Amino acid sequence: MNKKLCLQNAFYLKPYKAQLLNEYDMRKKVVVAEDDPGLQDVLKIILENAGYDVQIFSKGELIMQRKFSIPDLFLLDKQLSGIDGIDICKFLKAHPTTRHIPVVMISANPNIAELATGAGADNWIEKPFEVKTLLEMVRNYSLPINHHL
Repeated sequence: MNKKLCLQNAFYLKPYKAQLLNEYDMRKKVVVAEDDPGLQDVLKIILENAGYDVQIFSKGELIMQRKFSIPDLFLLDKQLSGIDGIDICKFLKAHPTTRHIPVVMISANPNIAELATGAGADNWIEKPFEVKTLLEMVRNYSLPINHHL
């Protein structure tokens, strides 16, 4: 993914920010597992500019060790070094304290839909992705359960 392009897109969030933020989005927490430092920066900028609290992990092991604050949404890269994002998703969906929290997988893998569904993820985003698509997905899955579309 072109970091410069993504960062430029992040600065065009202002029109979407007013549209996407509402009472449900304020101070919502998103845990991101991504091992690419450039994409970590891009996701952090995009999500923080949209009003989310973001906690980034470059290693899936830390999530497996439960070293995170309970979020409103997990955003997991499929291809992490060490523990795969698919295994992390299965782990999260198997535990009573996290099974109700939505998981959105991110991947350039053309089979991500099948892989994410098989792991129990709530949805997926294929790389490269549009900022608007990411924000709509995050917003939808960070709403209270009875508001999910």
